[in-house]
Amino acid sequence: MMAADYTVHGVPSLSAKVVGSFAYLTIKDRLPTILTKVIDTIHRNKNKFFEEYGEKGIEAEKQAISLLSKLRNELQTDKPILALTDGREDAESWNQYLQRHQGLHGPDEESVSWFKSPWLYVECYMYRRIQEAIWLNPPINDFDVFNEGKTKSYFESQRAIMALCTHLEGVNKSMKELSDSELQDNFNKLLLVSLWGNKCDLSISAGQENSQKASPLESLDSLQPFILVDDSKSVWLTLSAQRPAQSGKEPAARVDIVLDNAGFELVTDLALADFLVSSGQAQEIHFHGKSIPWFVSDVTAQDFHWTMKQTAAANHRWMSKVGFQWMTYMKKGVWSYHDHPFWTQPHEFCDMAAEAPDLYPTLQKADLVLFKGDLNYRKLVGDRDWDFTAGFHTALRGFGPAPLCSLRTLKANVQVGLQIGQGEKLTSQEPDWMTSGKYAVIQFDSPKSEQ
Repeated sequence: MMAADYTVHGVPSLSAKVVGSFAYLTIKDRLPTILTKVIDTIHRNKNKFFEEYGEKGIEAEKQAISLLSKLRNELQTDKPILALTDGREDAESWNQYLQRHQGLHGPDEESVSWFKSPWLYVECYMYRRIQEAIWLNPPINDFDVFNEGKTKSYFESQRAIMALCTHLEGVNKSMKELSDSELQDNFNKLLLVSLWGNKCDLSISAGQENSQKASPLESLDSLQPFILVDDSKSVWLTLSAQRPAQSGKEPAARVDIVLDNAGFELVTDLALADFLVSSGQAQEIHFHGKSIPWFVSDVTAQDFHWTMKQTAAANHRWMSKVGFQWMTYMKKGVWSYHDHPFWTQPHEFCDMAAEAPDLYPTLQKADLVLFKGDLNYRKLVGDRDWDFTAGFHTALRGFGPAPLCSLRTLKANVQVGLQIGQGEKLTSQEPDWMTSGKYAVIQFDSPKSEQ
């Protein structure tokens, strides 16, 4: 069990207790800004709610805004964390999690509150409380408060999406003539595009415009020096090991992709998945998204299907062709989309086997699991104050359903697996290197390999 300071293996959780820390500034400034934007979004849709639902829509809008204003006040004044009251299927799990944290505190200790509790927990909790405010107020209970920003991000990235789809179509056309080394080069390119696509994160910019304007392929060489750990070769070798020799047999590889952001990043993930299938590196791709609107720009089922339909309907030859191919993969069952309540809970992934005993065996069926983005990284390694040189395998604390890889641009002050002195040098040169989105990692771990 966790100690009252939320320490595991002597490594404390990051929290807002330290004034001036990134966690402190996130909870003090960024999260209230996001809540204010959510309140504004609901208010701006007042007429839409009235047109669709009449006076009931107006009343629901008022009540939702009231609950969210109360939530913002609780956050800003460091009030105790409250139990959820909406009765949804995951509410009991959330409330049990809160009770466990309360049980770690003696009668004379501080309460479980916004600034004193683990940052990962309270940030996840805020997004769940936003959803509670919507769910408690039918008939607007299906409203996605973040949808506008996600669709805007997609449309503002059109040029980049066109360039990526044109590139993908060119690769697919010449696929049969490519040598193994050329296949690997094309894989690396699309892996890097997916990696850097993770820069487009609306939760970090507090909902400000954060789209991809230029072709991502043109900047890959200039971005290479900013990749602090590059295990892409291990990822390729893992995939290649699943590919049969020229025996005419179907490849058996299954790749799971745990998604992060909608908009341009999702398109980069779909492009990578397309290449994996068309090149014979994978036979099936399983995408994992969020079951509720989450962290401003995370992918939900609606975002996933909307993105494919929108791409297929584009007035651009290769975008349209690629989008149609993606929809065909879905219809044929080559691709599938899943969500699970665990992905929108505060648990670290080392608790998955115990907390989501149906999800962990699902991931065990994969030959490779790609985890996209910063939040997934924080949950992989526990959002703790690790030494920079702590091993990635160590930081996973037993989580290893299958060979896995984290594709992450750094936006939170946790990082493991660096060389001796690497983190300290970066800190002296660029104090915000862990939170600027300028740097990235491709970190691989396999439960079968000796660490």
